[in-house]
Amino acid sequence: MGERRAGLVWGFAAYGMWGLFPLYWPLLKPAGALEILAHRMVWSLLVVALLLLALRRRAWMAALVRQPRKLGLLAVAAAVVSVNWGVYIWAVNAGHVVETSLGYFINPLVTIALGVLVLHERLRPAQWAAVGIGAAAVVVLTAGYGRLPWIALTLAFSFGTYGLVKKQVAMGGLESLAAETSVQFLPALAYLLVLGARGHQTFTHHGAGHASLLAACGLVTAVPLICFGMAANRLPLSTIGLMQYLAPVFQFLLGVLRYHERMPAERWAGFLMVWAALLVLTWDALRMARRGRVALARAAAARPAERPEAAAGR
Repeated sequence: MGERRAGLVWGFAAYGMWGLFPLYWPLLKPAGALEILAHRMVWSLLVVALLLLALRRRAWMAALVRQPRKLGLLAVAAAVVSVNWGVYIWAVNAGHVVETSLGYFINPLVTIALGVLVLHERLRPAQWAAVGIGAAAVVVLTAGYGRLPWIALTLAFSFGTYGLVKKQVAMGGLESLAAETSVQFLPALAYLLVLGARGHQTFTHHGAGHASLLAACGLVTAVPLICFGMAANRLPLSTIGLMQYLAPVFQFLLGVLRYHERMPAERWAGFLMVWAALLVLTWDALRMARRGRVALARAAAARPAERPEAAAGR
């Protein structure tokens, strides 16, 4: 029970920090989204590299260099997560916090759709229903926004693709982030140097506080990931799956209550449809997890009865 309680604390910390990101990115103005993104890439690598050195986890690098396919997949992961980070930072600072939350609400539905399209997975009826409701919600939200909710869709599909690639890579969180930010590091550093040469960068022009906040992007990226890793080691997958909704809930509440973004009736209808789809998905996942536990319990109960027969057979 103590491990489970600790896992819940770590999980709430991870998803809470991710959910509160919309409070952090506006603090980095007047830096633009691309400058913030570049700083996030550069400082994240430095922070993660120091953590891995402190933990003496270096053996994975030599093994990775000998696997060109895995290196290629990590490059793809770095590219799609760069799109995800960049769009998210821009959208938050441009006043689209509610739509960013929508992207992470529909991400589980997109992940399921990618599983069908790319991995040829078979869906249960409840999953098909959830995906159908989610697709209908996008139509309603398109009408509500007067345009395709491209911010939400970009975030959902980029993060869904990122998860799909990470599934193929199968690396630890810190090691994977180190490899991905290694891919991002040189382009990001080159962009910052060019920005500085043109006199357009803000890092050295707006005081120590602003510079410190930009440098803190590395910690802001790494710390929630560490907390998530601690939670994942202590909690069942079904609990982690439920906790993932905390981040977009916080983002949605910040968008409505803190930043006072408009929510006309059409948007409420679309969001309600998305939440209904997630309820169906969650109910189905919990039902299947319960069936799995019952099957394991029955199998465990049946084993002692089988042993005497096996001994008699010998």
